[in-house]
Amino acid sequence: MTTVPGIDLEAFFKISYGLYIVSAGNSSKKSGYISNAVFQVTAEPVQFAVCCSKNNYTASLISENRAFAISVLKKDADQSLISTFGYKSGKDIDKFSGVKSITGVTGAPIVTVDSLAWFECRVVQTIDVGTHFLFTAEIVNTRLIEDGEPLTYSHYREERKGKAPKNAPTYIDPAKNQKKISESEKYKCLLCGHVYDPSEGDPEGKIPAGTEFKDLPESWQCPICGADKGSFDRI
Repeated sequence: MTTVPGIDLEAFFKISYGLYIVSAGNSSKKSGYISNAVFQVTAEPVQFAVCCSKNNYTASLISENRAFAISVLKKDADQSLISTFGYKSGKDIDKFSGVKSITGVTGAPIVTVDSLAWFECRVVQTIDVGTHFLFTAEIVNTRLIEDGEPLTYSHYREERKGKAPKNAPTYIDPAKNQKKISESEKYKCLLCGHVYDPSEGDPEGKIPAGTEFKDLPESWQCPICGADKGSFDRI
């Protein structure tokens, strides 16, 4: 039987990933982003690689300082932390304001809150892969903060109903993947792509299933990125 060429976007969700905060900078400026593209590439010496959008402010900080840190998020990491590092820009806000962190030996800021472990890395190679940079780096410092279960992208997507940020290498434009979204009273966040489904409500926001979007309180915010109701469009 011959396979017919084609792209099924749902197939991409079967690739497994973790969720991490990749951070970089120095004492005068620092930032970070949520990444699911972090992986070990060699054992001796130990080297990791991260993929970062050229549009991310953190990309310029990694290139400038030639170092970055990786914080492994715990499964129950606070959503506000993920929203801050995943859906906001370090050009506009100080992502580290009120966030527990330390400074590594390379000068890179390291997020320690809601993290199981961290790795500090010194860049050895930068590869241009089009829309993103692939940074490979040698591990120079690391700590295990606590034992526990790490947060995976699968859990974030299936249980928390989260979506990959637009700059993530795994981002899929919702407009191109309407396969499982029926024409109903569902509303999509224009900022992060989160879909509000009345049949599910918003358990974390204490909105019961069956609540129509129009009946949501005006103070309600997107559970993923914190956008207000005005940032949603009907789909």
